[in-house]
Amino acid sequence: MTRPAPHALRPGSGHRFAAYLAGLLPSARDVRGLGRTWRTDLLAGLTVGIVALPLALGFGVSSGVSAEAGLVTAIIAGVLAAVFGGSNVQVSGPTGAMVVVLLPIVATHGVGAVAAVSVMAGVIVLAAGALRMGRAISFIPWPVIEGFTLGIAVIIFMQQVPLIASPHQAAAGEHSSNAIVAAVQSLAGADLAYMPWSLGAVLVVVAIMLTAPRIHRALPGSLIGIIVVAVIAVVVHAPLAVIGTLPNTLPAPSLPTLDPGTLVDLVMPALTVAALAAIESLLSARVAASMADTGAYDPDRELVGQGIASIGSGLFGGMPATGAIARTAVNVRSGGRTRLASVFHALVLLTVVLVAAGPVGRIPLAALAGVLMITAVRMVRLQTMRSILRSTRSDATGFIVTALVTVSVDLIVAVLIGVLCAGFFAIRNLSRATGIRREPISGDAHPGDDRIAIIRFDGPLFFAAADRVFTAVTKVASVEVVILRMSQLELVDATGAHILSDIVQTLERRRVTVLIKGVQPGHEDLFRTVGVLGSLRHHNHLFTAMDDAVDHARSHIDRNDAARSA
Repeated sequence: MTRPAPHALRPGSGHRFAAYLAGLLPSARDVRGLGRTWRTDLLAGLTVGIVALPLALGFGVSSGVSAEAGLVTAIIAGVLAAVFGGSNVQVSGPTGAMVVVLLPIVATHGVGAVAAVSVMAGVIVLAAGALRMGRAISFIPWPVIEGFTLGIAVIIFMQQVPLIASPHQAAAGEHSSNAIVAAVQSLAGADLAYMPWSLGAVLVVVAIMLTAPRIHRALPGSLIGIIVVAVIAVVVHAPLAVIGTLPNTLPAPSLPTLDPGTLVDLVMPALTVAALAAIESLLSARVAASMADTGAYDPDRELVGQGIASIGSGLFGGMPATGAIARTAVNVRSGGRTRLASVFHALVLLTVVLVAAGPVGRIPLAALAGVLMITAVRMVRLQTMRSILRSTRSDATGFIVTALVTVSVDLIVAVLIGVLCAGFFAIRNLSRATGIRREPISGDAHPGDDRIAIIRFDGPLFFAAADRVFTAVTKVASVEVVILRMSQLELVDATGAHILSDIVQTLERRRVTVLIKGVQPGHEDLFRTVGVLGSLRHHNHLFTAMDDAVDHARSHIDRNDAARSA
């Protein structure tokens, strides 16, 4: 007889799958409230578009791809992530963290590999969302996140040095993949005739970005700065390297064309990009949800949306996309409350491509470097750093280690090491919470009570504390009966239960009778399975009341005394 398909054995499984799928796709809930907020959404979208323009251009150039790729990513990913993502206010596009990962990929595999990596990483992020892995972000501690952010800020800042040092440094591709080493190398070969012009452009942009908010908080200092520098450069015929010719249309979508060997080589870079895209997007969505009443975000759907956004961006020749914390924050502060704001921000950038590609191509690269330098500096929050460094030694260590590894090795490696570091300290602190102490026998003293030891367990008992517990209990000397008091025992894992079994067996081999008092119902099955209860000399050596356990212990002492006197 043919066995029915698994789904046929579970009535309603089709409905559950439909509900599961519906939870990851756009719905009417996404536009709820649009009738009330569309005006502020459009204004917020315009504001974010103005802010995003220089960032998209700058990140495109800094990644080693092109300013065009940055714009394409902001447009395509901005729309797709807004429609399919799990946040009502998330703004997606190219980010500084992604630039840090892409630059070594470009140096190793060439510009053509970026689109392929974008598609591959998008598929991975999409699969992670479909598998409901969005909650994994909660396992990354706050100090690790801040250390990661500090490291990224340092790298972004250092990546701008080659743009300032020489008109040819940015495209040379002859420097180290490490941003700090590359900055030193570019300064060693700097064009001293060019640097006064480039530094002047940077200083003008920085001055305007710092001054504009003091005049009016709505003034887009970065955009004003690059416009001023671009105009001055044209008027005085400054020898500043510029973005160059930009197309006035979006490229046609197409599959990246790479040979199979190169695609295999790109698997690990794609995994790195996917991990970074997931982490940064979920962090940004979580921060946005805490800034204003914009509705809850769905982390699984957010991963699905970001995966689709990176796939779409790659098909159009763009870069991998992530949720951008800075642009998302601007969106929320500007009044954005629905997905319309992010979609409109992408339409603003598309308008720039269609009608202003020529003027945008005349923007000096040094002006973009100034924008990104200020962006990097603003990523570092001194008050947050002070809070972490003054909190606990373990958190401060995790923060510093993550920042150093981010700058010197790799972003994903830094997160993994940071999480491992935090986990190590957490386990160490938790193991220290395991309390083992000898208690006196309450009530009137009886002859032989000094040969009875009551050992009380407090807190968790797990693998990290197992050896210490074994040593502390088994070193008890000059006793004939040991009562293990378990009523205050909290978390117990298999290693903790196994060490209890070893304790019982070790003491019994020394002819010390072991009694156990107060096994909690939640621990009973584990103790029975691992053999703790089976290690007892007799099943009557398990008690629920301390008085009964003490009476039984005294009876053992009396019998031993009687046997010795016989």
